[in-house]
Amino acid sequence: MKILLTNFHDGDGGGHTTYLASLARGLAPCHKVCIAAPPGSRLLCEAGEIPGVTALAQPFPNGLRQLAAIRRARNALAAHLREHAYDLIHVNGSADHRLVLAAVRGLPRPPRLVLTKHNSKPMRGIGHWWRARRTDQLIAVSDYTRRALADTAYKRCRMATVHNGIDTGFYRPWRAGNARAERDALFPDSPTLVLGSNAGTADYKGWMDLVEALARLPAEQREQVRVLLAGRPPSATSLARIETLGLGGQVRFAGLLHDVRPMIAAIDAGFVLSWDVETISFACREMMAMGKPVLVSEYAGLPENIRPGVDGWVVPVRDVAAIAAAIQTLLKQRAKLPAMGEAARAHALEVFGIERFVERTEAVYRDLLPAD
Repeated sequence: MKILLTNFHDGDGGGHTTYLASLARGLAPCHKVCIAAPPGSRLLCEAGEIPGVTALAQPFPNGLRQLAAIRRARNALAAHLREHAYDLIHVNGSADHRLVLAAVRGLPRPPRLVLTKHNSKPMRGIGHWWRARRTDQLIAVSDYTRRALADTAYKRCRMATVHNGIDTGFYRPWRAGNARAERDALFPDSPTLVLGSNAGTADYKGWMDLVEALARLPAEQREQVRVLLAGRPPSATSLARIETLGLGGQVRFAGLLHDVRPMIAAIDAGFVLSWDVETISFACREMMAMGKPVLVSEYAGLPENIRPGVDGWVVPVRDVAAIAAAIQTLLKQRAKLPAMGEAARAHALEVFGIERFVERTEAVYRDLLPAD
C-alpha cells in the first residue's frame, strides 16, 4: 500500500505525534509511507528520522482569516497528490481533514479516506455532515469514542475501534536500584508515597483536582505524599493556589521532558484525572507499561485502561472527595503497590503493545481497499 498520514499540529502535537510516528514506524517495513505535517513541527522532525518514511512539509492552515494561506496549502497538496498515487490517506483532525478533501477534488482516482478520532470533542454541525459523506472509514481510539460517534453523521462510515499502542520494550520497568536513585534525587526527604503524571499540566488533565484532594487529608497523611508532574510550566494562578493550600514543598514540576521514563521510574503510582478532551491516554498506558498502577477518572475511554483494584483505580470525574479517599487507600495499601504495578505491566504486554496497534490498523486499511 501507498499511504499518506497527515496531522495539522504545528508544534509538539502531543498524542497525535506519538500515534502517527508509532504507526509510521510499524508500517514502513511493508508499505510506502509518507507523513505530511507542518514545517517545524515535532512530527515532521521525527518523520524525517524514521527509516523508509518520507517527510512532507505541508501546512494545514485553518480559519477564515487564513483563506489565502489555505488556498496555497490546498494547491501544494493537490499537486503532491497528482504526482503520487496514494491508495489511502489517513487524516487525524478537522484542519487536515478539510484540506485533504479540498485537495483530492478532481483526482481521477481519489484515495480512500480514513479518519482517526483522537479526542472527546463533539463532531456535529454542517461541516462534519459534509466531511462524513466523503469519508470512507473512521477509527475510534476507545470503545467510548466509537459509541459516541454512532450518534453522529459519521455513522454512515465504516467504523472500527483500534486502541492506541505503545512500545512496551521502550516503556518497561526499571531496575529497583536505578528507580530508587531517581526517586532519591527528586525526593531526598523519602516520602511514603509519590504520585505522578506525565499527561501534562493543562487544566483539563485534572491534576489540580488531585492537589486539592491532597490538601483535604489530615496533616499526618498529607505530609507522607509528594506529587510529580511532567509538562509545560503551570499557570501563575495554579502555582498561587498550591502555595495557598500549603503544598508548595510537596508538588514538583519536572517540565517538558524529552524522555519521561526517569520521571515515571521515580513514582509509586500514576494518575490521569482528565475531565475534558481526553480519550484513552498514551500517558496512562506508558505508566502502566513501566509497572505503575494508575488512578484515572471515569471520563471517556480512560477506564478502558484499568482493571479496578488489580492494576489501578477509577474515581468519578472532578470528585475531589473521592480522589482524597483514593489517596488514603494508596497510603494504606502502599505495600501492595509493587504487585499492582506488576499486574499493570502484564496488562500492558497483553493489550497495549505497538505491534497489536499496527496490525489492527493495517487490517482496517486492507478491509477498506479492493483486493489485488
